[in-house]
Amino acid sequence: MPPPIGNGRSGHGEEALPSPSGLDLRAALKLGIARLRAHNVPSDTLAAELLLLHATKRSRTWLYSHPEESLSDSESRDYFALVEKRAAGTPTQHLTGKQEFWGLELEVTPDVLIPRPETEHVVEVALDRLALRDLRSKLSPNMTGEGLLFADIGTGSGAIAVALAKEFPAATIYALDISRAALEVAGRNVTRHGFSGRIHLLESNLLASLSSLRLRPFDLIASNPPYIGRREAAALPREVREHEPEVALFGGEEGYELYGDIVRESAARLTPGGILVLELGHDSLPAVEPLVRSAHWTSVGVTSDLAGIPRVLSAERT
Repeated sequence: MPPPIGNGRSGHGEEALPSPSGLDLRAALKLGIARLRAHNVPSDTLAAELLLLHATKRSRTWLYSHPEESLSDSESRDYFALVEKRAAGTPTQHLTGKQEFWGLELEVTPDVLIPRPETEHVVEVALDRLALRDLRSKLSPNMTGEGLLFADIGTGSGAIAVALAKEFPAATIYALDISRAALEVAGRNVTRHGFSGRIHLLESNLLASLSSLRLRPFDLIASNPPYIGRREAAALPREVREHEPEVALFGGEEGYELYGDIVRESAARLTPGGILVLELGHDSLPAVEPLVRSAHWTSVGVTSDLAGIPRVLSAERT
């Protein structure tokens, strides 16, 4: 770990930062950005800003409307301690304990995968496919989700399940994960956002635990499964490799090994016309798409993210 601010030189050779005592918000933010930039931290400006907001318990609006406000000694100590931890590789979300997803603030811990913006495409595709199904059936779009049953495989923090519950205030959702620790985090997010009555948490290896429940077939099954190959582990950023749970990252040696079981189990659990929506790894489409090119599936679609990478695969149960 780099030496604390103000104690000589860092391992990167930059000059030590001046004592943080008595700094105003503008100066503290600049010093934090410089420190993170010197350690090649991605999105250094955003990280420094989020850590400053967390340390001072202030809003972004307040921060930028009071740049001359001085930090208290305790705020200064807390902020620069956080900056040092981020410079050493701890993810910003683990330091603040939160991440925004679909306009909702979610608790995040080292027990769950940090929700990424790309995963919002899973929610978008789910909404689009369900609405399209209604239109094709010449039905009014079911905007409330009344009577609909969803499943979220590998829920982690509960991001997808909570987002779907927000969009469909009458739908019933089963959020499944093999990790009990992840389900505890998801449970707190579900409770925080007032969805405890509609999101049911279940410890399960994919959909296996549903066999003990008497449920009708699902209208939607969504998943952001582990899709990184273990052979790629050494190439991952240290924030990911050293701090996020392996069970949520690695889908086998190649990364796409879990998709076959997900597609097979979903085919048995979806109602005719039910929708399957899967997040993809950056290079997994060639291995995954053939799995839904069968008699069990129709209307296969591929959605790319903002970088042009095929990110979501969707299909309808025949």
